[in-house]
Amino acid sequence: MRATLSLPGPAAAPSQALRRWLGGTALALALLGGGYALMAQVAGERGIAATAASADIEVKGISVDVQGKSAEDARAKGWREAQRKAWEKIKGPKISDSQLEGLVSAVVIEREQLGPRRYIATLGVVFDRQRASAYLGGAAQQTRSAPLLVIPVVESGGAYITFEQRNPWQRAWAEFNPGQSRISYVRLSGAGGDSLLVNFGQANRRSRTWWRSTLDQYGATDVLMAFARLDHQFPGGPVSGTFTARYGPDNRPLGSFTLEANTAEGLPAMLAQAVERMDGIFAGALAEGKLRPDPSLRLGAGGAIDPAIQRLLDIGRAAKARQAAEAAAAAAGLPRIDAQPVTGADAEGAVRSFTVQFATPDGAAFDSAITAVRGTSGVRGLLLSSTAIGGTSVMSVSYTGSLEELAAALEARGFAVRRGANALAISR
Repeated sequence: MRATLSLPGPAAAPSQALRRWLGGTALALALLGGGYALMAQVAGERGIAATAASADIEVKGISVDVQGKSAEDARAKGWREAQRKAWEKIKGPKISDSQLEGLVSAVVIEREQLGPRRYIATLGVVFDRQRASAYLGGAAQQTRSAPLLVIPVVESGGAYITFEQRNPWQRAWAEFNPGQSRISYVRLSGAGGDSLLVNFGQANRRSRTWWRSTLDQYGATDVLMAFARLDHQFPGGPVSGTFTARYGPDNRPLGSFTLEANTAEGLPAMLAQAVERMDGIFAGALAEGKLRPDPSLRLGAGGAIDPAIQRLLDIGRAAKARQAAEAAAAAAGLPRIDAQPVTGADAEGAVRSFTVQFATPDGAAFDSAITAVRGTSGVRGLLLSSTAIGGTSVMSVSYTGSLEELAAALEARGFAVRRGANALAISR
């Protein structure tokens, strides 16, 4: 008997087609996964809006323990005692209880235990700033700072988090009421593109151009950084925190302190206390003159003038001075000496302004291009016209020479240059 061997034959073709289909499907899923990953960076439940943005004066953490004829009477006595303690805490003058009640706009119950004749609670008292200012005098009328963007950064388990995901340090800043503070905080919710524009990497960035763009988007003039390092001894156990206050794009330290919470349940209270102390550090730095405006972050009046604009101003002033000298000489009857026309190489040395487009796929490419163009021989200054990270940005370059000479100089710096009508496009 002869054995017969069966061959796959036509069945091999469907197998190859199946493999090609699976390969294409995997590629499509990979592309979709990449797009989903990008969307996940800005989507999801990550924002915590500021819950306390009132301009009123809020005093938290007032503990009371009183007794009364009934539960309602004990609570009323407890609230009056909390109002008096809060008034003393903000160093208000002695006034009657009826006057004090007229200044209180709200009583916030943080924690309370109500018995038949006893009331134990931790309360917060909110005073109306407009009415209380008449009694507090200069303490409530102190000059506030310019708008300052605050970036809360928490380090836990070796990871640095700002707005990438919700965290207790961000929540503590969102629940902080800055009405009594001298600092005008700009607090972000962390929703939308906040997690991309403001993150731990931004806190370590030194580029003034990048900082100008970020601060201008949020209406701030400078930046404050609040660092918190949390160390958990074991899950649910004591938590120790090291907090550091910093200021400006150069990350200058202003102060540091440590706090501890006996249990994980006490962490929110510890962080709320840390925010209060950090606000005190910032306010003290403002009083000492340490929070001075950084000229390199300001544009326009009072800020650092772009070198190209400064040169144009100098040329204008020189022209006016020359005209004034000629007029004075003519009035005195002195002979006029006309300047000889400039020809040849000197004529090519006049300062001209050219538009330069440059590819900026990321922040590093943006900073690198700005630095390279500014360091090119013959460049007198540059002025940014538009910034587009992930696209093409535009700058106006003041150059001593012709467009062709500028193109050659940029090519010597390693750029690929495309020429246009009084404009160049460069890329790496």
